[in-house]
Amino acid sequence: MSHFTKINTQIKDIAALQSACAELGLTVASNATARGYSTNTVRGDYVIKLKGPYDIAVNRQPDGTYGLTTDWWNGHVEKEVGAKFGRLLQLYAVHKATQEARKRGHFVTRKAQRDGTIKLVIGGV
Repeated sequence: MSHFTKINTQIKDIAALQSACAELGLTVASNATARGYSTNTVRGDYVIKLKGPYDIAVNRQPDGTYGLTTDWWNGHVEKEVGAKFGRLLQLYAVHKATQEARKRGHFVTRKAQRDGTIKLVIGGV
Protein backbone atom coordinates (compact mmCIF):
# COMPACT_ATOMS: atom_id res chain seq x y z
CA MET A 1 0.00 0.00 0.00
CA SER A 2 1.35 3.40 -0.97
CA HIS A 3 1.82 6.17 1.57
CA PHE A 4 2.01 8.89 -1.09
CA THR A 5 -0.53 11.72 -1.17
CA LYS A 6 -1.00 14.06 -4.14
CA ILE A 7 -1.80 17.73 -3.51
CA ASN A 8 -3.06 19.89 -6.37
CA THR A 9 -1.50 23.34 -6.34
CA GLN A 10 -1.18 26.37 -8.56
CA ILE A 11 2.51 25.89 -9.28
CA LYS A 12 3.12 27.04 -12.83
CA ASP A 13 6.75 28.21 -12.76
CA ILE A 14 9.47 25.64 -12.11
CA ALA A 15 12.19 28.33 -11.91
CA ALA A 16 10.33 30.05 -9.05
CA LEU A 17 9.87 26.68 -7.35
CA GLN A 18 13.60 25.98 -7.70
CA SER A 19 14.39 29.38 -6.15
CA ALA A 20 12.07 28.65 -3.22
CA CYS A 21 13.71 25.26 -2.75
CA ALA A 22 17.19 26.80 -2.87
CA GLU A 23 16.18 29.21 -0.11
CA LEU A 24 15.16 26.22 1.98
CA GLY A 25 18.49 24.53 1.21
CA LEU A 26 16.88 21.91 -1.03
CA THR A 27 17.72 20.80 -4.56
CA VAL A 28 15.40 19.94 -7.43
CA ALA A 29 16.24 17.07 -9.79
CA SER A 30 14.68 16.58 -13.23
CA ASN A 31 13.03 13.29 -14.18
CA ALA A 32 13.87 11.57 -10.91
CA THR A 33 12.42 9.24 -8.27
CA ALA A 34 11.01 10.46 -4.95
CA ARG A 35 11.57 8.36 -1.84
CA GLY A 36 8.74 7.39 0.49
CA TYR A 37 8.10 5.01 3.36
CA SER A 38 10.13 1.79 3.27
CA THR A 39 10.86 1.01 -0.37
CA ASN A 40 7.98 3.05 -1.83
CA THR A 41 8.95 5.41 -4.62
CA VAL A 42 7.17 7.60 -7.15
CA ARG A 43 8.51 9.15 -10.37
CA GLY A 44 8.44 12.88 -10.87
CA ASP A 45 8.96 15.28 -13.75
CA TYR A 46 10.91 17.04 -11.00
CA VAL A 47 11.76 15.82 -7.51
CA ILE A 48 12.50 18.06 -4.54
CA LYS A 49 15.25 16.22 -2.71
CA LEU A 50 14.71 16.60 1.02
CA LYS A 51 17.33 16.12 3.71
CA GLY A 52 15.23 13.53 5.54
CA PRO A 53 14.16 10.08 4.30
CA TYR A 54 11.38 11.26 1.93
CA ASP A 55 11.15 13.53 -1.13
CA ILE A 56 8.48 15.45 -3.04
CA ALA A 57 7.54 14.52 -6.61
CA VAL A 58 6.43 17.40 -8.83
CA ASN A 59 4.37 16.34 -11.85
CA ARG A 60 2.67 18.31 -14.60
CA GLN A 61 -1.11 18.00 -14.51
CA PRO A 62 -3.49 18.03 -17.51
CA ASP A 63 -4.29 21.72 -16.88
CA GLY A 64 -0.60 22.67 -17.13
CA THR A 65 -0.04 23.31 -13.42
CA TYR A 66 2.10 21.08 -11.23
CA GLY A 67 0.92 18.83 -8.42
CA LEU A 68 3.02 17.82 -5.43
CA THR A 69 3.11 14.22 -4.23
CA THR A 70 4.81 13.08 -1.04
CA ASP A 71 4.65 10.66 1.85
CA TRP A 72 3.53 12.57 4.97
CA TRP A 73 4.23 9.69 7.36
CA ASN A 74 5.85 10.60 10.68
CA GLY A 75 6.23 14.33 9.92
CA HIS A 76 9.50 14.08 7.98
CA VAL A 77 8.33 16.25 5.05
CA GLU A 78 6.41 18.69 7.25
CA LYS A 79 9.58 19.45 9.24
CA GLU A 80 11.32 20.66 6.08
CA VAL A 81 8.58 22.38 4.05
CA GLY A 82 5.78 23.06 6.54
CA ALA A 83 2.33 21.59 7.07
CA LYS A 84 0.59 20.93 3.74
CA PHE A 85 3.72 22.34 2.02
CA GLY A 86 2.93 25.72 3.65
CA ARG A 87 6.46 27.13 3.91
CA LEU A 88 7.41 25.87 0.44
CA LEU A 89 4.28 27.34 -1.17
CA GLN A 90 4.76 30.64 0.68
CA LEU A 91 8.31 30.96 -0.64
CA TYR A 92 7.20 29.92 -4.13
CA ALA A 93 4.67 32.77 -4.11
CA VAL A 94 7.30 35.23 -2.84
CA HIS A 95 9.78 34.25 -5.56
CA LYS A 96 7.13 34.27 -8.31
CA ALA A 97 5.77 37.69 -7.30
CA THR A 98 9.29 39.12 -7.01
CA GLN A 99 10.24 37.73 -10.42
CA GLU A 100 7.12 39.19 -12.10
CA ALA A 101 7.52 42.59 -10.42
CA ARG A 102 11.17 42.85 -11.49
CA LYS A 103 10.25 41.90 -15.08
CA ARG A 104 8.01 44.96 -15.07
CA GLY A 105 10.80 47.20 -13.80
CA HIS A 106 9.71 47.40 -10.16
CA PHE A 107 11.90 47.05 -7.13
CA VAL A 108 10.91 44.64 -4.41
CA THR A 109 11.61 44.80 -0.70
CA ARG A 110 10.93 41.75 1.42
CA LYS A 111 10.15 41.93 5.13
CA ALA A 112 9.65 38.92 7.39
CA GLN A 113 6.84 39.47 9.88
CA ARG A 114 6.75 38.22 13.47
CA ASP A 115 3.88 35.85 12.71
CA GLY A 116 5.89 34.10 9.98
CA THR A 117 4.28 35.83 7.04
CA ILE A 118 6.36 37.66 4.47
CA LYS A 119 5.45 41.16 3.35
CA LEU A 120 6.52 42.28 -0.11
CA VAL A 121 6.70 45.98 -0.86
CA ILE A 122 6.69 46.60 -4.60
CA GLY A 123 7.57 50.03 -5.90
CA GLY A 124 8.06 51.76 -9.23
CA VAL A 125 11.32 52.79 -10.78
